[in-house]
Amino acid sequence: MKHIDRTRLQSLMQREQKKFVDERPKSRALFERARKSLVAGVPMNWMVKWAGAFPPFVREAQGAHFFDVDGHRYTDFCLGDTGAMTGHAPFATVKTAEEQMRRGITTMLPGEDGIFVAEELQKRFGLPYWQFALTATDANRFSIRLARHITGRPKILVFNWCYHGTVDESFITLHADGSAGPRPGNIGPPVDPAVTTKVVEFNDVAALEKALAAGDVACVLAEPAMTNVGIVHPQPGYHKMLRELTCKHGTLLIIDETHTICAGPGGYTRAENLEPDVIVFGKAIGGGIPGAAYGFSQEVADRIVSKQELENCDVGGIGGTLAGNALSLAAMRATLTKVLTKEAFDRMIPMATRWTAGVAKAIAEAELPWHVTQLGCRAEYMFGPEPKNGQQAHDAMDFELERFMHLYAMNRGILLTPFHNMALMSPQTEAEDVDRHTKVFCEAVREIRG
Repeated sequence: MKHIDRTRLQSLMQREQKKFVDERPKSRALFERARKSLVAGVPMNWMVKWAGAFPPFVREAQGAHFFDVDGHRYTDFCLGDTGAMTGHAPFATVKTAEEQMRRGITTMLPGEDGIFVAEELQKRFGLPYWQFALTATDANRFSIRLARHITGRPKILVFNWCYHGTVDESFITLHADGSAGPRPGNIGPPVDPAVTTKVVEFNDVAALEKALAAGDVACVLAEPAMTNVGIVHPQPGYHKMLRELTCKHGTLLIIDETHTICAGPGGYTRAENLEPDVIVFGKAIGGGIPGAAYGFSQEVADRIVSKQELENCDVGGIGGTLAGNALSLAAMRATLTKVLTKEAFDRMIPMATRWTAGVAKAIAEAELPWHVTQLGCRAEYMFGPEPKNGQQAHDAMDFELERFMHLYAMNRGILLTPFHNMALMSPQTEAEDVDRHTKVFCEAVREIRG
């Protein structure tokens, strides 16, 4: 295996940074203006992580592409980190949203769209009862609170290096000595997360059973395949054991499909016939308009209703005045019925297969110790062998190399997710988009290899 010349890499990075800045004077001017009113010059702190000296400012986005204010056209494989997995501004969602906005945006009262969306989610995921939120973070948070409420147990369990939005309890990691504590970058944790949360490695059945045996875990919160530290697939039989052990120890199983909806119309749950107690699905469900859903088994729904107090049901930390608003539900209905359809996935998944094959071929030809993997219409390369758990995936990360690969691609009109090397296909992504990424990826690899 050949290795990367770091001195050469730094020189190439300087060249790419100069190219980026020189070719984007309007974005640079907007960034300088933004620094006078926005903290760090961006609307959200994580936007500083884009690989350029500043993020490109977007003029408009349609389908699988967008233009920045300097007129550069990009093929978008980030797609709002799944929020725009439908493609930007999908016609059916936009049309429906426009019509709904004229009829009213929020009323804090139900309409037929809520029933329709719940019925569609029943068909897709198999769980009979649903509720709505504005983000998957909220849906996860509400599900955890309900799990604690109906089980009477104080703790939850997550997997090392997981990510479930900004849920406080999930920002925990395992240290080298086996102890648990706040994940690096955890800003102002209200308490040490070890007080509220147990954490084990994904695919480690023995550690899972040991953690559940004490009988104090209300729920396991899990992506069915890890996606936010690179893609980590479950080992054969792991989900069977996860379900058996949670049932054995009276622990609820919450499956977070926010990213793994990439596996198909019913996410990983339907693709692999999983049987969770609770499902969370956010981001893509509204075609870019904020919305999320969380569903329950019959047993869990019955337990929730049996413990509900009418007098205090509005102050329990569940929901919000904009949750289940008319605009979000109209967007969800249009997106589920006309955009994220089986036919769309039948186009998207082969594009991810093509992307994966192109990257794999380039890695092999360059004799690099990297790996590329696919999950439905999502694919990702990593700077190491295929990981079996979150720690292995995290250890394969290389921030310096990652930033170079991202900036090199961005300078040539290709956008990847800034947090790792993920590419997502939309219904409008074409073979020529994928092949262009393969070409640019090969060029980048040749440059760093020298």
